[in-house]
Amino acid sequence: MKKTLILAIMLFGFLIKTAAQGSSFTKEEQEIIDLSNNKWQWMSDKDTEKLADLFHETAQFVHMGGYWGKEQELNTIKNGGIWYKKAEIHDQKVKFTKNTATVYSIIHLNSEVGGNSVRFPFFVTEVYVNEDGKWLLSSLVFTRTLGD
Repeated sequence: MKKTLILAIMLFGFLIKTAAQGSSFTKEEQEIIDLSNNKWQWMSDKDTEKLADLFHETAQFVHMGGYWGKEQELNTIKNGGIWYKKAEIHDQKVKFTKNTATVYSIIHLNSEVGGNSVRFPFFVTEVYVNEDGKWLLSSLVFTRTLGD
């Protein structure tokens, strides 16, 4: 109960901060946020063609049950091993270094795993690299938070 209350207070604080800021992202930050949000939609739609274009050839995906590369992630999505139904995004921040953009998000992920519907809170880290003027997802890491 105490952990749930702490998580709720943290999320409430992030929501108030985000609402107060409005759309305070720079043009470059907004471009990456839009790409991240599109990715969540493509995952929900199981649109592996768009995802294949977005995922870097050496991309790594870290889940609660393991980690793997691009082809296994695409196969997992295509075959329904994990169906990312909806990401409820509570907060997003973007940090840039040279040709790299990192998106830090707090989400609740509604998904279907092995035929079971689940909803988990996560901190998500997405790393994008810019190659020849195109942003590619290099790493996607889910870290489950305490609480629900």
